[in-house]
Amino acid sequence: MPVLSARTAGLSLFAAFALAGCAPGIYENAPSATHLYVVRSGDTLYRISKQFGTTVAAIQAANHLSSTLIQVGATLMIPAGTKVAAPPVNSGEVSFGYVSWYGTKFEGRRTASGEVYNMNVFTAASPTLPFGTLVRVSRPKLGLSVVVRINDRGPFVKGRILDLSYAAAKAIEMVKHGTAWVRIEVLN
Repeated sequence: MPVLSARTAGLSLFAAFALAGCAPGIYENAPSATHLYVVRSGDTLYRISKQFGTTVAAIQAANHLSSTLIQVGATLMIPAGTKVAAPPVNSGEVSFGYVSWYGTKFEGRRTASGEVYNMNVFTAASPTLPFGTLVRVSRPKLGLSVVVRINDRGPFVKGRILDLSYAAAKAIEMVKHGTAWVRIEVLN
């Protein structure tokens, strides 16, 4: 079955909940062997695998997919235990690059770490830094900086090194511009 329709996925999930004898709300909060992910516009198996720290092949196997085609609205099972260990990070490590920010569109959704995204908290998405890493993001020319905690994966735009929460972006006055050149220092 190369592509799951939203209806097929929904029926499959309903059957899984009925067979397991638990309500969806209970299942989502219970420790389980998989994460459930609803495919969004622009998603690819490659992006999803990076977000969850797994492989395309593991997602294909868990969902019985014979190709990499996925449909918006389909629910995928993301196998737990396939996370790749994060590379070690040295305190004081400094890098420079462009950051962007994300806000209301993602408010209330789960981040890759499993936390619920709150745009008014100082957090950020990084493609590689381990969850929980504290990072100082500075705009040296303006003399502004903010400390954020990594709790999500991203950005998925080439050339950007972090996606900041709305609150963090506002603190360094980059909301209006959307992106900014910054200095990033790992604190822990």
